[in-house]
Amino acid sequence: MRLTEDELKRYQKQLLLPEIGKDGQSRLKKASVLVVGAGGLGSPVLLYLAAAGIGHIGIVDGDQIELSNLQRQVIHDTAEVGNKKAESALIRLRNLNPEIEIDIHNERFTEANAHQLAAGRDGIVDCTDNMETRFLINSTCVILGIPFIFGAVFRYEGEVSVFDARFGPCFRCMYPVIPEKNAVPDPAANGLLGTVPGLIGMLQTTEMLKLILGIGEPLYGRLLLYDALSVSFRSVKIAKNPNCPVCGSGIEENHN
Repeated sequence: MRLTEDELKRYQKQLLLPEIGKDGQSRLKKASVLVVGAGGLGSPVLLYLAAAGIGHIGIVDGDQIELSNLQRQVIHDTAEVGNKKAESALIRLRNLNPEIEIDIHNERFTEANAHQLAAGRDGIVDCTDNMETRFLINSTCVILGIPFIFGAVFRYEGEVSVFDARFGPCFRCMYPVIPEKNAVPDPAANGLLGTVPGLIGMLQTTEMLKLILGIGEPLYGRLLLYDALSVSFRSVKIAKNPNCPVCGSGIEENHN
């Protein structure tokens, strides 16, 4: 896929990187990524995917913008309060990069629409705040054979990983038993430093770009933990569960 003169100028800094160049930038232009959630994590993910030149971005979010969102959901502004997040994000991304295609879906990611929304994508970036949707994203990615870029934030902390059952554990391998709803803290009931989703979202985006470009070492089988108060990162290994109900032995035949 050839790059236009405007694209050569727009992506000049990336083109200078020997691991990317014109061939890599063309891969980004051909890529299609689905982002589930256009909030705190989705804001940096969408902005940097668009700025990097991902040719086709899908946005799934059925929520409306509230004033309290703006402390961290920096893709939106005050004038958009009350409007749909997906529509607000579309306006911002079109202004940022008119060279790319964007499709929006003012709805939640559910069992009814998951396959249709994810089919043909190069990966899904999880920018949600609930476990139920994450489990659904995971199973959808396992079935379609695409990566799931996981991100989560809580107060001053964040987590990032890349789940792809073809190369390592899936998200369900990390949770042999699905936790009960009351066992997982409700994000809406707890505080959050606005910069934490910004940093975690940029790390998620970096992992997605690396996968499309085929460079570096993805976070397969590793959970990266960030603590803003101590300014520390640490990595925890995640083992593939041979008995995983989603990606374990004997499951693959049922998916084909």
